[in-house]
Amino acid sequence: MVGFTTRINDAVADSFVGRRFRLQGSGHPRTRENARFLTEIRAGLATFFAMAYIVSVNATIMTDSGGPCVCTDAKDPTCEADLDYSLCLQAIHRDFITGSAAIAALSSFCMGLFANMPIALAPGMGLNAYFAYTVVGFHGTGPISYNMALTAVFVEGLIFVALSLLGMRQWLARVIPTSIKLASSVGIGLYLTLIGMTYSAGIGIITGSHTTPIELAGCRLEEQVDGVCPSSTKMRNPTMWLGIFCGGFLTAVLLAYKVKGAIIVGILLVSVISWPRSTPVTYFPHTAAGDDNFDFFKKVVTFHPITHTLAVQNWDIGDVSGQFWLALVTFLYVDIMDCTGTLYSMARFAGAIDPVTQDFEGSSVAYMVDAFGISIGSLFGLSPVTAFVESGAGISEGGKTGITAMVTGICFFISIFFAPIFASIPSWATGCTLIIVGAMMASVARSINWKYIGDSLPAFITLAVMPFTYSIAYGLIGGIFSYSIVNTTVWLIEVISFGRIEAPDKEFKEVWTYKVQGGFLPSWVVRAAKGSVGFQPSLNLQC
Repeated sequence: MVGFTTRINDAVADSFVGRRFRLQGSGHPRTRENARFLTEIRAGLATFFAMAYIVSVNATIMTDSGGPCVCTDAKDPTCEADLDYSLCLQAIHRDFITGSAAIAALSSFCMGLFANMPIALAPGMGLNAYFAYTVVGFHGTGPISYNMALTAVFVEGLIFVALSLLGMRQWLARVIPTSIKLASSVGIGLYLTLIGMTYSAGIGIITGSHTTPIELAGCRLEEQVDGVCPSSTKMRNPTMWLGIFCGGFLTAVLLAYKVKGAIIVGILLVSVISWPRSTPVTYFPHTAAGDDNFDFFKKVVTFHPITHTLAVQNWDIGDVSGQFWLALVTFLYVDIMDCTGTLYSMARFAGAIDPVTQDFEGSSVAYMVDAFGISIGSLFGLSPVTAFVESGAGISEGGKTGITAMVTGICFFISIFFAPIFASIPSWATGCTLIIVGAMMASVARSINWKYIGDSLPAFITLAVMPFTYSIAYGLIGGIFSYSIVNTTVWLIEVISFGRIEAPDKEFKEVWTYKVQGGFLPSWVVRAAKGSVGFQPSLNLQC
């Protein structure tokens, strides 16, 4: 068996595919070490299983916005008791499942094909909640309409294309202080861990509380009182223990022995155990929702076309121009920080960061794929697309090239037809996977400069704010803001005192400059300015 897999890996490496994606043994001058074809496939599957939940979760959140459904009940603006409105919501929920899987498939495949990075994309968690509950509002009760919010998302994507072409997003990623960039990897690891511990996308071991921000949970959802588990029910949810032992400890033991596909084994085992009905850990309880999910699951193979027009852009912003621009600017700054931080952290996790330029190969194209994905996603009626931190699951399986993301994209495309299966992977099957990946990402904390407060405090704020605010963007903003305040104050005191008052530990401070190697503008702009004929954007950053 080992000889067979070796022959397949060697054959692919010696082909056009191997040279295009720089597999080990391809002979490419910048071969990616230990990148093997079958390993990439396994990594792509791991990434898909870790983020498959987005198909159903994003559809549920987007449905809460009301989508294109129209509420005509003047007495109840949410129309929760309106039968026709409820039937419309059920229909668009299936539409959003198809749309979410389709845009994840397209954007992830393009990221792998054009940027050669093992990073998958899909509608972003957090951004979808902001879209549904703040901008549009529950069942359309927000300040602007669903269609106008899609217009803001569409425009945001086009702006991102321009920023990527001009090198702004790459420059931002490269100019962020090193300690903050390292801390963002740790913070994203903690963020993943928090997701893995919640009910919505994890094992349900924690929940919010009235007296404390987070408290121990572990009870069944139906046992919660105002979102909190009574003391007598805590840590007694059998699905939580199934996830911990079969999806967590078993996976960890397999990883200790370097078993290939350990993460996939854990996810599949928990899922298969959870599918039979009438068991304490079933994913299909005998309830109205459970019956509906089980009926959908029994179809196994089905295709649900988008039956509603989800992407009807509305460019008449005269009456709500202030709210429109507020939504657009918020989408911009949250997404630029969120996606930039995630792409950089995943590239570092994959070992693709150049130590000199502090950039990664194909960064220009990677940012443009993300940008186009945002605008195209709005045409599917969806909130902004972004890079997913769950890509770390595939990277931890050995994914190093774009083949990983392409396999994930293909899986999402297949999931359009196998939606009943892929929509039935329980959150407790992937929760411990996210925790394990979080532990792996936290390992770079030892490289943070803890010797100087001007580096260590902003780094700590970055890694702490990310999980506690449930936002990668806010963590980066907090870290950069605190870095600027502390280090600018120290610098001003030194300048005003003519160098007589100097921070005692300043010698340990990391060097920072806004000038990055290769300049601000990307290389294709420099070549175009010089009149070079071949000034098209390169797939590989040359500094």
